[in-house]
Amino acid sequence: MAFIKQFSYSYSLLLVIFVVVLMGRMALGQDENPIVGAEGGRRRSETVPAMFIFGDSLIDNGNNNNLPSFAKANYFPYGIDFNGGPTGRFSNGYTMVDAIAEELGLPLIPAYSEASGDQVLHGVNYASAAAGILDITGRNFVGRIPFGQQIRNFQNTLDQITGNLGAADLSEAIARSIFFVGMGSNDYLNNYLMPNYNTKNEYNAQQYADLLVEQYRQQLTSLYNLGARKFVLAGLGRMGCIPSILAQNQLGGCSEEVNQLVLPFNTNVKTMINNLNTNLPGSRFVFIDVARMFEDLLLNYRSYGMHGLLLYSIFHRFNHGWSHCGLRGGSCPQRP
Repeated sequence: MAFIKQFSYSYSLLLVIFVVVLMGRMALGQDENPIVGAEGGRRRSETVPAMFIFGDSLIDNGNNNNLPSFAKANYFPYGIDFNGGPTGRFSNGYTMVDAIAEELGLPLIPAYSEASGDQVLHGVNYASAAAGILDITGRNFVGRIPFGQQIRNFQNTLDQITGNLGAADLSEAIARSIFFVGMGSNDYLNNYLMPNYNTKNEYNAQQYADLLVEQYRQQLTSLYNLGARKFVLAGLGRMGCIPSILAQNQLGGCSEEVNQLVLPFNTNVKTMINNLNTNLPGSRFVFIDVARMFEDLLLNYRSYGMHGLLLYSIFHRFNHGWSHCGLRGGSCPQRP
């Protein structure tokens, strides 16, 4: 499964700290009384008006369900710990953005493919499994929604709610909302490293990172031009240590070659963030160092409630290193 529940929750709390501390409390109403959620449960008072989410399978919550795609998660064992079962999340339970929304006092953010009416007022999730910064990324999975199209879908959402809020109120709310973006991993896993792509023969690691981050800069600037101001960008993790790469390594360890391959991307993104913060008035871009958090997980896994390298064992035992769970696949009984 894409995430172990306890790791996802702990990881998300770290992200919330970054978001709240670095961006400040930007609430519409910060009363101290908890808000009653749509399902009758109690949640924290809202600290931001809304959260808009862009990314891939790590945070997709159902946008691929109705696409002609091999990148779907609307079947068991996905959702085995989620109230209501499988939803399209590539997880046994919450994804990181679900936990972040909960900590920020927001309801679970609906998928773009399912959101309608007042549901969109707290934000929308546009993420799509197999999606990348480049449109061509992920074509082996057939249907997916690249980052460029996710941005166009956000524009459609703005057009939808402008009539309800009015242009001025909408602009103010959007400027105070969080834009969470986690893109880039598929541009390596399902593009550069795939044998049926010629990308590796056209670019070395630095050249490819330059290409990706320039496209990324243009896309983020498009979001800024649509009113976004508060950005949280997740960097790439230690991708040489993910289960599908581990399964290809006959020595059984992480692939340092893959880990080194993605380093220029993170370096370029940090530089890009500094430039955007300087050149886009009123913007605030925050970088989440996923690689460092992942290293902390590997070194201190017991503090996250994990037993050994449980994350790897689940993939290896049941999925033989494939990138996602098979239909009617097994699940690990020792889920935290």
